[in-house]
Amino acid sequence: MLADSYGQAKQYILEVPKFTAKNSLEETKLFLKLLGSPEEGKKIIHVAGTNGKGSVCAYLCSMLTKGGYLTGMFTSPHLVDMRERFRIGSRIISEEKFLWGFRFVMERLEEMRKVSGKPEYHPTFFELLFLMGMAIFREENAEYIILETGLGGRMDATNAVENPALTVITSIGYDHMEYLGNTIEEIAGEKAGILKPGVPVVYSDKRRNASIVIEERAKILGNRAVGIKEGDFIYNKLTKKSIDFSMHSRYYGYIRLKLETDALYQAENAAIAVRCMEEIPDAGNVKRGQIEEGLQETVWEGRMEEVLPGVYVDGAHNEDGMHAFIRSVEADGCEGRRYLLFSAVRDKNYGGMINILRESGLFNETVAVGIHNSRGMEPEELAKHFKGMKCSFAEDAGQAFSGLLARKEEKDFIYIAGSLYLAGEMKALLRRKSDD
Repeated sequence: MLADSYGQAKQYILEVPKFTAKNSLEETKLFLKLLGSPEEGKKIIHVAGTNGKGSVCAYLCSMLTKGGYLTGMFTSPHLVDMRERFRIGSRIISEEKFLWGFRFVMERLEEMRKVSGKPEYHPTFFELLFLMGMAIFREENAEYIILETGLGGRMDATNAVENPALTVITSIGYDHMEYLGNTIEEIAGEKAGILKPGVPVVYSDKRRNASIVIEERAKILGNRAVGIKEGDFIYNKLTKKSIDFSMHSRYYGYIRLKLETDALYQAENAAIAVRCMEEIPDAGNVKRGQIEEGLQETVWEGRMEEVLPGVYVDGAHNEDGMHAFIRSVEADGCEGRRYLLFSAVRDKNYGGMINILRESGLFNETVAVGIHNSRGMEPEELAKHFKGMKCSFAEDAGQAFSGLLARKEEKDFIYIAGSLYLAGEMKALLRRKSDD
């Protein structure tokens, strides 16, 4: 299928899950070869983990771009626009470039079917986007390519790239257990599947049982392993709009850094990104001031993002993410009431997330809402889990949000959390209202 417009290409990709299943890594590697091996000659940074992957990617992309390197970044999921998954520097790609990437891959699908010996072969939703991204980054002559895994690591389509310059594993927690395992050790083993012989790995050393798995895998492969613990960075100053923290760096000694965000958990992600810069080939050419500017100017949507005065959208959608969200809410300085708009998908541990919200005692009122996704929980069912909290439910998130906004007084805060789908829907709603 060769689309004539971005809209047609996007619609085709959205319909892919209806008629395909996951393919092997060997098949994805073969397709990359048919695309001309776009990974060859590129310095690739491969990032896995449960929480913080996208943020680490964004900080890395910003610092490398500030340092003068043309950098491509592939992340998932998107919140509003599918093009968000592909960035060159700080900008998402154009509709024209998206269409070019789609056509470039699809034009080679028949050849792939012949070479693979599978006439029914078709890349999955994620595989197709990954292949498009690699083709686009080569077309744009990117020097560095930052790849975020979709799910897990070992069997992820992005793991078809065999010679990365650096691997990264962010915070590991309980998520996607039906695919990755029921223990932290099992999940860490899947994430550590991205490690390659002789390639350094930078990792979050927050859970020792996960770290041991990563360190043992790195030792077997002969890799330098660099862990980041909470004590490796220090909070200096927190304001309503920024985080000032400091850490020791191999290149720059003691450095003080500033992030323009309310999300306390971003200090850890930024610290991981700075450690990565110490391990990346040629990144020593990036000056201290460019590191500082790159971090401070990074904007990563849906992470304690203030979308309206006193209205925050956060992508917390698992228990670790919810704990991190709560720590940021505790430090918000709110002098009024806190309202929460919450939704979740049924294959997440929504009960665990709700327990964390309840035990925090931070929210005066919660509204459980529906989302436009087949995996979404029924809001009435969600509301039943908020025992001991004032909680109502609504089918339409937009109407519920409008109701909260109408009641919100100047010192009140509204938070939107529980699902990236909800975060995307609310951002899309606000964008439409802004356009109107």
